[in-house]
Amino acid sequence: MGKSLSRTTLVIACTTLLAACADKASQDAAQQAGANPSLPKAQQFLAPPMQVPDFVGWKDGAAPTVAPGLKIEKIASGLKHPRQLLTLPNGDVLVVESNGPGEEAVTTPKQLVAAMVKNRSGKGAKGGNRITLLRKRASGEWEKHDFIGNLHSPFGVQLIGNTLYVANTDAIVTFPYQDGETTIRAPGVAFTDLPSTVNHHWTKALQANPDGTKLYVGVGSNSNITENGLEVEYRRAAVLEVDVASRASRIYASGIRNPTGLQWDPTTNRLWAIANERDEIGADLVPDYMTSVTEGAFYGWPYSYYGQHVDRRVMPQRPDLVQKAIPPDYALGSHVAALGLLLTRGNALPAKYQNGAFVSEHGSWDRSPLSGYEVVFVAFQDGKPVGKPKTLVSGFHSKDESQLFGAPVGVVLDKEGALLIADDVGDTVWRVTAAGP
Repeated sequence: MGKSLSRTTLVIACTTLLAACADKASQDAAQQAGANPSLPKAQQFLAPPMQVPDFVGWKDGAAPTVAPGLKIEKIASGLKHPRQLLTLPNGDVLVVESNGPGEEAVTTPKQLVAAMVKNRSGKGAKGGNRITLLRKRASGEWEKHDFIGNLHSPFGVQLIGNTLYVANTDAIVTFPYQDGETTIRAPGVAFTDLPSTVNHHWTKALQANPDGTKLYVGVGSNSNITENGLEVEYRRAAVLEVDVASRASRIYASGIRNPTGLQWDPTTNRLWAIANERDEIGADLVPDYMTSVTEGAFYGWPYSYYGQHVDRRVMPQRPDLVQKAIPPDYALGSHVAALGLLLTRGNALPAKYQNGAFVSEHGSWDRSPLSGYEVVFVAFQDGKPVGKPKTLVSGFHSKDESQLFGAPVGVVLDKEGALLIADDVGDTVWRVTAAGP
């Protein structure tokens, strides 16, 4: 009883403290999107402000809002935290259902309160630790099949030839794949280990290069700004390259705090990533971003952000590394929590969505007003993002920001060129198409 009272008192005290530190954004979202985002002065907090809507889910018949000229339909529901999607050559769609493994110790009042707030939003719901297969019937309805089970916080998934690669939080495992099968009964085979100590950022994004000889893995940091010590950041905040033939891996690029989505652009032969940047220096810092990833490059974390803007909280300082830090190509806005990336050069949506990137934004927890909670389209020109993001799908929370219906994560095209969106809070997969001819 004493322990429980103590914990309750701590929560109340911390919640009050956080409320007292409320931080309203001063920048409009459009100011912080694009190649040259506005970056205000960093703020310091005793505890970070938090704002997350309460989970209510989708009521019968309810759906996200789409931009003019589009329509949206639900093709699967009743899933367990759907995170990532992969369209197979025959048109079947794999849905990775997962959440964090819960291996990070709660050692500070801030962590305790943050966990409670996130759980209240539905973002902390238990994941399925499985992959479900969706198959479209002749009637247009989609059927669900239990494809692979007993995984360990999986996230990325790729198919190379007849081998399916699944990135669990601690290792890549492989499964034999046969076209048309609806269940894989063979056990997973260990392919290569991945950094797994602490797992503050647990997702492991996965992307193959066009010829299937390399796999690229996004590995997030084990902290916000190394507060857990540098020793637990080994091979983290990085994109790893894994040689498929030898299984050997190396750091391909570093200093990317949390690369949650990877895509290979075969037209330019470049790798692209989305990344979640650092917290606790203001509602308007630091913008999450999308960037091409250059081999051997350093992108700043933890010593600087958005190129060479020094983070004074990090000790020891490393001006030598700050001088090498490359600014990302394109800002998406502060705390939008980008978790899904899809480069497209053609699809079944209207013409203005043909050449660019779809980015799903899972939504903020430390910004007021809320940011993210939508799927946007960023146009590309000459292999680079241009202009401002266009909102494609929104309406994942109530207008007064008090209720959360869903949150977008993975995005892929199905075989017909429609956009599929995994909604991990709403436990749903949505399909977006053109509204008419």
